[in-house]
Amino acid sequence: MHAVPFMLTTAAEMRALQRATELEAPLDALEQRLGALGAALATSDAVAIEDAAGELHRALAAAVEHFARAARDGGVPMPLRQRLALAGGQVAAQREALARATAALDRAIDVLLPNLGNGGYGAGGASGRNSQSGSLLA
Repeated sequence: MHAVPFMLTTAAEMRALQRATELEAPLDALEQRLGALGAALATSDAVAIEDAAGELHRALAAAVEHFARAARDGGVPMPLRQRLALAGGQVAAQREALARATAALDRAIDVLLPNLGNGGYGAGGASGRNSQSGSLLA
């Protein structure tokens, strides 16, 4: 018995295949950027984290644009929707890991430099001097 090669016969099938092909590149880029950010987070390299986060942001914006256009033009194949949902979950997990790392760093700085807020300048350049009005700074 010889296998007959699968042939697309309708215009709708051809458009679906083309749509899937067009979505593959931005989705692959997004997945690669997620991996790069994960690796940067694992090494705690601040410069690499910042670079990877910027690249991830751009890849995510491009993927969302492509997927939104495909959804308007007839839909996104289920396997690609599932991959995008998985990538979205990974973005959320990395955001949470980064928030935890930032909180830990803030606590360490508070322990090591408890008087940093008295008369110095913070990371944003604003004076950290205590106010004489009795208000609390958060």
